[in-house]
Amino acid sequence: MAWTLLLVLMETIRTYLVLTGAVAANGFTPDNAGLSPFMRRLARAHANCIEGLPLFGGLLAVAVMTSRTSVTDTMALWLLGARIGQSIVHLISTSPMAVGLRFIAFAVQIVIAVYWCWRLLSS
Repeated sequence: MAWTLLLVLMETIRTYLVLTGAVAANGFTPDNAGLSPFMRRLARAHANCIEGLPLFGGLLAVAVMTSRTSVTDTMALWLLGARIGQSIVHLISTSPMAVGLRFIAFAVQIVIAVYWCWRLLSS
């Protein structure tokens, strides 16, 4: 969650653009079309975090509510690392190699989520 909030840096940049008159207050689109490539990548990286929040947050919430955080504790930092890695690569580049690295980071997150789900349901 804190990483997702950090990516709201986008709003700080948007505020600056409005205050300097570079963009009208109603001139933004959700994907930052019309802005710099970095701003478009930032919008996508932030959206990726929001999109994954129900899945990963939901599994963590189930673990907490059922007093089974031992299921998630061992891999939580791996999940966070993969999430941050995916976002950082997204912010840096959209080259074919970067897209491949982002997919690997995403796949790590999905594998962890499947494992958590299996463990939470199996015992």
